Amino acid sequence: MPGPRRDRPVVLLLLGTLLAADLYFHLWPRVRRELAPSAPSCPCRRRSAPSAAPPPPAFAASSSSSSSSSSSPLRRLFAHPLYRAAAPPGPAEPLLGAREALRYYRRKAARWNRRHKLYRQELNLTAAAVLLPLRPESSWLQFHLGISRDGLYPRSSPAVSRLLQDMHDFATISADYSQDEKALLGACDCSQIVKPSGVHLKLVLRFQDFGKAMFKPMRQKREEETPEDFFYFVDFQRHNAEIAAFHLDRILDFRRVPPTVGRLINITKEILEVTRNEVLQSVFFVSPASNVCFFAKCPYMCKTEYAVCGNPHLLEGSLSAFLPSLNLAPRLSIPNPWIRSYSFDEKEEWEVNPLYCDTVREIYPYSSGNRLLNIVDMAIFDFLIGNMDRHHYEMFTKFGDDGFLLHLDNARGFGRHSHDEISILAPLSQCCVIKRTTLLRLQLLAEPEYQLSAVMRESLLQDPLAPVLTEPHLLALDRRLQLILKAVRKCIDTHGEAKVVANDTRQPEAPASDRVKLST
Repeated sequence: MPGPRRDRPVVLLLLGTLLAADLYFHLWPRVRRELAPSAPSCPCRRRSAPSAAPPPPAFAASSSSSSSSSSSPLRRLFAHPLYRAAAPPGPAEPLLGAREALRYYRRKAARWNRRHKLYRQELNLTAAAVLLPLRPESSWLQFHLGISRDGLYPRSSPAVSRLLQDMHDFATISADYSQDEKALLGACDCSQIVKPSGVHLKLVLRFQDFGKAMFKPMRQKREEETPEDFFYFVDFQRHNAEIAAFHLDRILDFRRVPPTVGRLINITKEILEVTRNEVLQSVFFVSPASNVCFFAKCPYMCKTEYAVCGNPHLLEGSLSAFLPSLNLAPRLSIPNPWIRSYSFDEKEEWEVNPLYCDTVREIYPYSSGNRLLNIVDMAIFDFLIGNMDRHHYEMFTKFGDDGFLLHLDNARGFGRHSHDEISILAPLSQCCVIKRTTLLRLQLLAEPEYQLSAVMRESLLQDPLAPVLTEPHLLALDRRLQLILKAVRKCIDTHGEAKVVANDTRQPEAPASDRVKLST
């Protein structure tokens, strides 16, 4: 009769060790999270900037004293008549109906609560589930209801000020991959999505007020420049570029970038311990330096070499507010006529044909209306931030062909302050057309009293992660602004002001002391 196998105790010991590790690293954090108080304090939200910081000057009340306005370039700018022009007569056309939006989001909140309850039952958690309420006064909902034909938010919007503060302060209750990453895993349709690589990582975070934001982690230090040998389509996505783009868009009075704020995230407590996505959980690891890291999950270039790491748990990132659901407010994603080739050696027609705009003007909707003017606005914005990656643009279908373009995904901006990519200005230099309001504001920002770099410097100091941009990047804005005005002057000299400068809206005439003339 054969005796007992000597390797069985070893096997049993190994299995017991694996079981204990699984319980400690996976089940126990979930149980601890569920049994913890509903509003735990988190050191990552206690930065040097006070949690009750005042709202950014751009959204502060316009009744500030004259002494503070005289010392603040940003307040002076927003007090200028160009930024206080009366809106077109009649109420602004809203994107959403309030009743329909509330009914839709209540259904979504109820569905989320049901799924959360089932998830807790699967884990055999006995503590009472905390239902997630939908509050009509929530800042993210008020932001959605404030979107109109004029822009994503009014010039003076307390809802946006509160939204920036809430995205910075509120606890996260769930984390998941964005639709880009899910597409590669077969969870949604890939046909309309740009596939991410290992250097392209973003997550969707949901907060305690049911609001959502897109989180982009820090991939590059502020003082680092993109190497000149890098192609634009393999460049890093920079969290501080998303933050700075929102501030610049607001200063230019476009209001087409969703509200964005910087935040220190505890990636263990605020991502790993609140996500239900097992794939996302599986890409977390501890580095040799004892820092918690995670990386993108996709078929290529997704390795630990491309991971982002906390210090040991805290990681900087940008949080961009979500736009209304596509079920409520459908959007079109349209190829940019000046799209780049995304190839190592090929060129698009606009790169070799200086008369390319003549072809574009023959195609609807660029043949009439404001679409081409909006494309030029977008090109000016991209040139200022150095973004060469504008392959598509989006717009709300409700506002028709003349609706404003959304300036989304700006993380590849502010990569090289020492280089000005003139080709980004091709829509302006080839079509030689610009909105009068855009030109007037650009000329105003070139004046010493309203210098663009000074205004941006002050605006960015309101962000919790300040300084957001290094000084060379701020000074590059002034240099690029002069190049834009030079291109406009060249167009006017060639074609005449009447053909170049389009009267997009009738603005009230500014006082003589504040007037900005096209001849300057």
